[in-house]
Amino acid sequence: MKIKIIAVGKTHKSFLVDGEKEYEGRLKHYIKLEQVVIPDIKNAKNKTEEQLKIEEGQMILQHVEKGGILVLLDEKGKQYSSVEFSKWLQNKMNQGVRHITFVVGGPYGFSDEVYEAAQEKLSLSKMTFSHQMIRMLFLEQLYRGFSILKGEPYHHE
Repeated sequence: MKIKIIAVGKTHKSFLVDGEKEYEGRLKHYIKLEQVVIPDIKNAKNKTEEQLKIEEGQMILQHVEKGGILVLLDEKGKQYSSVEFSKWLQNKMNQGVRHITFVVGGPYGFSDEVYEAAQEKLSLSKMTFSHQMIRMLFLEQLYRGFSILKGEPYHHE
């Protein structure tokens, strides 16, 4: 299975970059992983939130592969425990899904066009995290999900 993560904005904190690299390395044993970073919009201070979402959305959709599943990491999405998420991943593999694209939006969320293109929405928590932190947290949950599926001792119940 191929998983692509599209994220708006670059991660600036070294501890988050290090965490992302750690889990990217671990995930190589399970999946083909690709990360795409959408650059911050230029002159953002001169644009409305809606204009920013539309511009980010256009760039996001340029990187979405046809024939796969598009999942938004969104506060209004469905929440899973780690075990439930691993079962979700297994279900997608059983259905023959060849690639899944997960999207981490910018600080204002997604444009209507991106919402319409998505098949599912996933929430990592009812709490709010920076979009930079979500990338590392989500990579860890992907790793945890695949390690659960393989019966490895990373996850403890």
